[in-house]
Amino acid sequence: MNTLRFWLRRHQPVFLLLFLTAVGVAGFLTQRYHWQWDLTQNGRHTLSPVSRKVLDAMPGTLEVTAYATQQDPQYGDLRQPIRDFVARYQRLKPDLKFRFVDPAQEAQLARAANVQVNGELVLGYHGRSEHLTTLNEQDFTNALMRLARGRERLVMGLAGHGERKLDGGAPHDLGEFGRQLAHKGFRGASLNLAADAEVPAAVSVLLLTQPQSEILPGEADKIKRYLARGGNLLWLIEPGDLHGLRPVAEMLGLVLSPGVVIDPAAKELGFAPATAVAAQYGPHAATARFDLVTVFPRARAIGVNDDPAWHVTPLVETSARSWVESGVADEHATFDPQRDVAGPVVIGRALEREGKDGRQRIAVIGSGDFLANAYLGNAGNLDLGINLVNWLAGDAHLIAIQPKRTIDAALSLGKSAAMALALGFLIGLPALFLGIAVFVWRRRNA
Repeated sequence: MNTLRFWLRRHQPVFLLLFLTAVGVAGFLTQRYHWQWDLTQNGRHTLSPVSRKVLDAMPGTLEVTAYATQQDPQYGDLRQPIRDFVARYQRLKPDLKFRFVDPAQEAQLARAANVQVNGELVLGYHGRSEHLTTLNEQDFTNALMRLARGRERLVMGLAGHGERKLDGGAPHDLGEFGRQLAHKGFRGASLNLAADAEVPAAVSVLLLTQPQSEILPGEADKIKRYLARGGNLLWLIEPGDLHGLRPVAEMLGLVLSPGVVIDPAAKELGFAPATAVAAQYGPHAATARFDLVTVFPRARAIGVNDDPAWHVTPLVETSARSWVESGVADEHATFDPQRDVAGPVVIGRALEREGKDGRQRIAVIGSGDFLANAYLGNAGNLDLGINLVNWLAGDAHLIAIQPKRTIDAALSLGKSAAMALALGFLIGLPALFLGIAVFVWRRRNA
């Protein structure tokens, strides 16, 4: 009995001591460790793998300066959402230095930084800077990617023969792809070898698309000399005649059989029958952990000769149900084992070899529409295209699936739904709580 009284007298002090100890341990853990569970749609509060990869590729201090006033007349508090957004990057990169500058009180600093709008961010890394006026992961990570490259990469597309334009707006052009490359630190330009003496030495990647008129032998020789010097090439080959580029294909050891790939999976997905749908990729840096479906309209098979000088990797392979149609590629086409080639069909290959100035990289894709404006938004076409150019330019450490913009999560309610919600919170819930209180009071006084 005495022992029971002893513990009862000390119950409250012991409980208080344990409670304070638990609070202290919890406070210590929150200072040393960070846990976060993102339940939002599209993971809006969690950085994507590509953002993490870019941060890993940026050793040293990254400086972020937000030029924002305490209050904006239109948007209110600008600083808190900026602070929360940058904190996601700071958690992964502790040496990210972040500060606010009030452009109203420190106008001279804002003018020196060429700040144009309230809330603008200036990112600085190794003496280079980028400006941002939008606050989303895609734009912020693209700015980091441009800073991580160190210098601008030049992508030049052959022009002068009716090729697809890297800055064109027509459905068959590659203008949107060119804009996406610019966001990631590449500069696109046209190359007319009828006027230029050689392919410039500053070119990181030469882009070849299907010419509509014959390329002169002297122009093809300039491309061959570029490749002999170790230049990198992205070639989008279409079915049909190469219009003067046959010597280039022979130099690379390409085997280009006639015919168009037919894939029954394309029709099931709403595409034309003469479209190849790919979900299988070779073991390569540009397709490592790449699990997105890609679409290749009017694709052709890409074969190669055995050449010990080149290391060849199949990049893209169609399904086993597909085949190379030797006849008319329309909705009536059926597989003929006597004339057609059964799938799976390799429609993309990567070639590599050691050169005097480093490793030379070639990517050949058997579809001209693969990166065209009309098809770039399909499935993972853009991601694969960006990965290929990153690999060709020697920036394999930046290869990853690109971060997507946050899905609009705004809740739009009609008048009836809004009224029901308001009545529920203003009348329904208080009435419920009052009813529970009356019920408990009556039970206790019964």
